[in-house]
Amino acid sequence: MAKTALITGASSGLGAEYARQLAAQGADLVLVARDRDALEQLARGLRARNRVRIEVLPADLLKPRQREKVERRLADPEHPVELLVNNAGFGLPLAFDKNDIDDEVRHLDLHVEVPMRLTHAALGPMLARGRGRIINVASVAGFTPRSTYGACKGWLISFSRWANGAYADRGVTVTAACPGFTHTNFHERAGLPPGEEGVPDWMWLDARTVVAESLRDAARGKAVSVPSAKYRLLVALTRLAPSRLVARAAATGR
Repeated sequence: MAKTALITGASSGLGAEYARQLAAQGADLVLVARDRDALEQLARGLRARNRVRIEVLPADLLKPRQREKVERRLADPEHPVELLVNNAGFGLPLAFDKNDIDDEVRHLDLHVEVPMRLTHAALGPMLARGRGRIINVASVAGFTPRSTYGACKGWLISFSRWANGAYADRGVTVTAACPGFTHTNFHERAGLPPGEEGVPDWMWLDARTVVAESLRDAARGKAVSVPSAKYRLLVALTRLAPSRLVARAAATGR
């Protein structure tokens, strides 16, 4: 069990669920997100239920000076971070041609550049200590043609696979957590009201299950974690089905 875990995008959704489960397991936490009030509210509740230390570190990870605060915290030898959860992210409509290109660039930066930088900041101290874990929250969309979201998550999966192979023998594992559609506020933030995602009920996952399975797989040193048997089957099928059919199926929902 990690003594201290740093979680980005911790104010809501999967990030908040990682915070709840890790605190319940006895880990101290560093919570990172833009919304200080939401972080403080989460921290108060976790402190009341668990005997753990919680740091609140508000930061907009797309602003270099604020992101650098998080990088320095990860590299702090006096207060080591044993687990990094790169979870911050947001979604965009799938119609790339209609999206604002600056929004697309911010989307790319948050899903690729930011986790790469934070992983790099965490790796050095972890390797020096000979232990550490990194979870990069990707998506099953990374296995399918799904606009720039799938492309970003595909990069994160490939990077995590490589990094796990490169550093596991030195005590540091890297896991890409790849959930499918999960009940959080992610889709609302992407501009889609609840119930209008166009996704069948059977495809939805519970955030608690997603986080619990990914933490278990990370503890086992797995490079890729796909929570739930149904999504593991769907990922396997994407490798066999024609690309055009996979792309059509991947256009479901937002």
